[in-house]
Amino acid sequence: AYKLKYCQNNWDSPNRDELLDEALKYNQKIWTVFQAELAKPENPLPGKIKQDLLSLSAFVDKRIFEIMSFPAPEKLNAIININLNIAAGLKGSPA
Repeated sequence: AYKLKYCQNNWDSPNRDELLDEALKYNQKIWTVFQAELAKPENPLPGKIKQDLLSLSAFVDKRIFEIMSFPAPEKLNAIININLNIAAGLKGSPA
């Protein structure tokens, strides 16, 4: 989330494309790991939660590809907010 927020805050930076690409690819890696863990049969989360998180990850994937194709700073808001809320939930604190 912080890498994406940095890109958003520095949208007019001369190296924005490089920073954005790095942030989006990093985010993709994290969500891919998340997806792989959620898909494991031994994952202890309830089925409904796994299904909801996988649906959320599909949305994030779609948004990442959309931003890669047509970059715009406001498109980062959804991913930033999702990431912050997931992180807060994993830490056990409100976002």
